[in-house]
Amino acid sequence: MIRLLALAALLWAVPLAAQLEVPAEPTETPTPVQTIAATQEAGDDRRIAERIAGIFAELPAFGAVEVEVNEGVVSLSGTVPKPDDIARAEAIVNRVAGVVTVENGLERDLSLSAGSAGILTLADRWNSLVRMLPLIGMALGVWLAIAFLGYLIAGLGRLWHRIAPNSFLAELIASAIRFGFTIVGLVIALDMIGATALLGAVLGGAGVIGIALGFAMRDTIENYVASLLLSLRQPFRANDWVQIDTYEGRVIRLTSRATVLMTLDGNHLRIPNGQVFKAVIVNFTRNPQRRFHFDLGVDADDDARAARQLGRDTLAGLEFVLSDPPPEARIVEVGDSNVVIRFLGWVDQRDTDWWKAQSQAIPAVKGALEDAGFGLPEPIYRLRFDPRSATVPFAAEAATATVTPSADEPPQAKRAVRDVAASPADEDVRPADEIAAMVEEERNRPGEEQNKDLLDHSRPVE
Repeated sequence: MIRLLALAALLWAVPLAAQLEVPAEPTETPTPVQTIAATQEAGDDRRIAERIAGIFAELPAFGAVEVEVNEGVVSLSGTVPKPDDIARAEAIVNRVAGVVTVENGLERDLSLSAGSAGILTLADRWNSLVRMLPLIGMALGVWLAIAFLGYLIAGLGRLWHRIAPNSFLAELIASAIRFGFTIVGLVIALDMIGATALLGAVLGGAGVIGIALGFAMRDTIENYVASLLLSLRQPFRANDWVQIDTYEGRVIRLTSRATVLMTLDGNHLRIPNGQVFKAVIVNFTRNPQRRFHFDLGVDADDDARAARQLGRDTLAGLEFVLSDPPPEARIVEVGDSNVVIRFLGWVDQRDTDWWKAQSQAIPAVKGALEDAGFGLPEPIYRLRFDPRSATVPFAAEAATATVTPSADEPPQAKRAVRDVAASPADEDVRPADEIAAMVEEERNRPGEEQNKDLLDHSRPVE
């Protein structure tokens, strides 16, 4: 009984497995090969030859081709003008019914005779060019008309100067308009004569050349772009006293290539605009109020706060020092033998020269401290001599020499500060304008660079 059940289950599972079996991938049916007839009717070769000769007679390129047909095998001989015509002739013959195969013996005509294929092809091209001359002339006229229109639009200088923030950008817009109209006219002209493929090749070559020139002239392009951005930003004005990195001087002009400075020694300095755009620029002219400072050291035994107050009052008593902001004095360091005090004062650069003010303030404060009895000690060095150096002539004197304090020093020098008023100096502290005058003379001098200045006084400084 069990065996019968197992046999029935096996018989039931076999058809089910056959149904679940994954179907095999379909195989491609091979294309049947065209068979060649075992016999040929009479006159088939002649009809094939006449048909091929009739077709070749209608094609000028195959005028010198000879055709022979034997048992459906076509033999071609002769010359053709172009290498492509050899394969073209074979393709035409294969399309004729009854052709079994082709024996292609065609060659390109390389002779220089008057009737050769090469000369005929050149003559055909010359004739085509002659026939195209009116169309070429019309296309050239269209190109010139469009380019002339672009030059007319670019020549509206007042319009572009009104739109652009400066003359440099206005010239750039005009140049871009001229270039754009010229390229558009060239594209239209080449499209009229059917030479757009030539235009693609020219533009592709120009793109490769442009990339190569971009890498080769990277610094020049960077400098040109920096000139454009500086003309838009306007970081300084003419005759401003600026410091660009380590270079200091007054600005003469900003050109499309460099920023021209006149140093405080009266020399011309040209800095590439690419370097100026990336540099840290300090403009000393923008804010008329400028602060000077200097350090003085008083004796460590003196009252540093009293010296600080005296120096600050002395600065406040100078006519060229501004009261708002008021002068200050700060204790910045305690040295080995002195206390360093930094004195600070503000001046108006429109009325006072910064260097002259500092040069006059230093002796005024120093004299006030000394008159009040404050010591301004020099660095003190202690020398220790070995006993064996007593043979040196000055060693014994140095060993016996002692420093004794002066008995004439007033005791009140160490007390509170006295009210000392600094008398105004006779030195002229008005701004020195010789460099500024040189810059103005340089800017007013007639020349080509004067018209290329990109500094615009009508626009705000960034």
